[in-house]
Amino acid sequence: MPEFYITGVAESPLGHVIDQSESSMAALAAMEALDEAGLTRADVDGLFVNYMGEEGSVQVGEYLGIEPSHADSSDLGGGSWVGFIGHAMAAIAAGQCEVALLVYASRQRALRKRSREYPVTPPPPESIAAQFDLPTGIPTPIGHFALITARHMYEYGTTEEQLASVAVTGREWARMNPKAWRRGPLTVEDVLASDRICGPLKKLDCCPITDGGGAVVVTTADRARAARRPPVAIRGWGESHTHWHPHQRRDITTTAAAGSGRRAYDMAGIGPEDVDIFQPYDAFTITPILQLEDLGFCEKGAGGEMFAQGHFRPGGKLPAMTSGGGLSYTHPGAFGIFLVIEAVRQLRGEAGDRQVNPGPRCALVNAIGGLCSYSSTVVLTND
Repeated sequence: MPEFYITGVAESPLGHVIDQSESSMAALAAMEALDEAGLTRADVDGLFVNYMGEEGSVQVGEYLGIEPSHADSSDLGGGSWVGFIGHAMAAIAAGQCEVALLVYASRQRALRKRSREYPVTPPPPESIAAQFDLPTGIPTPIGHFALITARHMYEYGTTEEQLASVAVTGREWARMNPKAWRRGPLTVEDVLASDRICGPLKKLDCCPITDGGGAVVVTTADRARAARRPPVAIRGWGESHTHWHPHQRRDITTTAAAGSGRRAYDMAGIGPEDVDIFQPYDAFTITPILQLEDLGFCEKGAGGEMFAQGHFRPGGKLPAMTSGGGLSYTHPGAFGIFLVIEAVRQLRGEAGDRQVNPGPRCALVNAIGGLCSYSSTVVLTND
């Protein structure tokens, strides 16, 4: 029997949220996830939070009335919560906690924090970014992903049409998800005709900026027996990071998923051929292609053509981005926690109209963070 399980998942209100604070959104998701797990706030002794205040777990803990014996507010970008799964496993194995609550919420859209550039505060003048990045005028983060996209196109012949097919893949799944932000019909031609934001990336190559939040409960086999929904086993996990400044990365078309995926596969004792459903992080259309390649589903440079052939759409051989992904479902500044939520629901058979049939038994989740700098990978099964 595996040692670690996900026993509860939940979303907060999504989209454009005007009647909740970020703290109350996090609380709503946390209480629903704990209810699924058959637990209460009093059972939580591990708290994992990012992007919610300078000391995220401290502030969220106060709001929820939780005083944990283990806390983690590591900033690993949008991939933090897939990373937190492994951190929670380590804390549980070390006896530091038994019930880990992973939580996130953001109101970037409602608070009009919708700029495609960050950070709002310029870096210190002595920093590498101030000396070597800002003088070029490159917008962050979109400019860096545009550079990665352009390089992938140059090296491997990836086309704008193939990139557009990634957005279309997500939209086909989103049309079956009533919670998705973008649900209208979408074609490759629509993506190609959208405004160019930072060449070669166009508007519909980029995720929207929404409000949203979520929660995930990670615990032991013993505590999983209390769950009100079928527990999902954590079979493998890995993380890695490669760089912060893209000019320090020799190959910008290879991500840290090459390392995190290898570790997750090794722990689970599987390979990509054993995966039934794939949840990649799709902030931009290039990122699922990179992850597909670096996680061994195809040769380097072949990812774009696989998307164009429809392999990941409903009815395809490897369903991917089944919630609609960051490109169509939601993207409140960070997306990693939503990948886990969707994978768990698919493995439980609870995804409604978008449920993959026959029901998947093994899901691979991969999240990225920063400027394609960090990656965390987790293998989940329902047996």
